[in-house]
Amino acid sequence: MRTHFEEQLERLNHELIDMGALCEDAISACTKELLDPDGTELGAARIYERDIDQKEREIETLCLRLLLQQQPVARDLRLISAAMKMISDMERIGDQASDIEEITQYIHNNTDLKSRLHINEMAKATIEMVTDAVDSFVKKDIALARSVMDYDDIVDDLFRNIKEELIRMISDGDNRGELFLDLLMIAKYFERIGDHAVNIAEWVEYSITGSHPKLGGI
Repeated sequence: MRTHFEEQLERLNHELIDMGALCEDAISACTKELLDPDGTELGAARIYERDIDQKEREIETLCLRLLLQQQPVARDLRLISAAMKMISDMERIGDQASDIEEITQYIHNNTDLKSRLHINEMAKATIEMVTDAVDSFVKKDIALARSVMDYDDIVDDLFRNIKEELIRMISDGDNRGELFLDLLMIAKYFERIGDHAVNIAEWVEYSITGSHPKLGGI
């Protein structure tokens, strides 16, 4: 019985890796569509979002089956509970990548402006955070999970830089207010993706230690 349970836990790890990879693909797709509109076709992030939603349902079913059929001990129960929390955050990452893509269709021009605003750096940073957060769960690596939490400061700084640059441009008389608002929304979505990666990392810490950084022992 325990051998079958271990096999199911291993499957859970693989499914989470797959879902994390889909999140990375969704972020990469919406970023490419944003920065290189002539070389891409709109819609890829939305397709990944549907795949992420499907993967969430599959993992949720697996977790519930493990909980109901295997009667896991305390540490395994924490791990499965954390996985269910993580997939909720990953589903939101897919939603936000799709939201970025939706805004992108209105701002296909102004490539130089988009490049100036460090959006590509934000995208790369959030992809790294998502990858490391999922890896930390699979590897049971609390140091890696905490590094994701720390890395969020970099994404927050990039968001502040973008916001300040847009404010400066408006102060200098640039009247492209609607475009600036769209770009600020995109930057905010990337910041939220970083926040979701932090949430994942915090649940990883809980799965390992039994204590959540924000909630304590639960």
